[in-house]
Amino acid sequence: MQYALLNGDRVEAVKGKTGFCVGCGQKVIAKCGSVKIHHWAHISLSHCDSWWENETLWHRQWKEVFSKQFREVSFYDEKLQEFHRADVHTSAGVTIELQNSSITFEELQSRECFYPKLIWVVNGLKFKGFKVLKSIPNPLNPLLNDYEFCDSEHLSLIRKTDALSQKSKPEIFTFYSQELKNIPVSSAFYSFSWKNAHQSWLQASCPIFIDLGGHFLYRLRRRHQISSNYSYLQLVSKKAFIRKYSET
Repeated sequence: MQYALLNGDRVEAVKGKTGFCVGCGQKVIAKCGSVKIHHWAHISLSHCDSWWENETLWHRQWKEVFSKQFREVSFYDEKLQEFHRADVHTSAGVTIELQNSSITFEELQSRECFYPKLIWVVNGLKFKGFKVLKSIPNPLNPLLNDYEFCDSEHLSLIRKTDALSQKSKPEIFTFYSQELKNIPVSSAFYSFSWKNAHQSWLQASCPIFIDLGGHFLYRLRRRHQISSNYSYLQLVSKKAFIRKYSET
């Protein structure tokens, strides 16, 4: 944790000090070594946040782009009788959860049910076999209403009528095909491949922004289709994202 109560004040870790968790009220001790970032650690986590994960430099850098009052906001779960600590919770009621490690679908669902307005920011540099491929037309372009994207690494489409009839060998199209070649490619949308994908993220209901470093985030989008849903990426300026949620 970045903050704990020390002499009644909400402060960052101070070497040699013992404080109290802002959520559960249990004792926490300051960890101020030379390897890990300075933080407060529970002596026992038995009655605090079951969704806790080790805080990394990546977590801390993200938290610090938001005002102090928006960071580490605690809520009590009456059903489980435990506290949950939102990484970021804005005055508009938006919760931003920063996820560095993998997560089970059950825990993902629990968090999405617990926080009414939840946004995920995920460290994509931890994903194995994840590749951003090529820019594509906006999948929601009305000119594509009669087509469905194939769920494969090679960008291709089939007619929606073939998907409806479950045709065994539908005609395959690309954006070089005569009837699709005039649909403009967008610099905001990308296809991707992900070997051994974390299925939890592909099934999430709340918005997911993947951080691959640099000045942009990739929002994981889903196009609902008859054959199978098609997942793709939307490029989002990191500055614009931070500005939007810092002002709410």
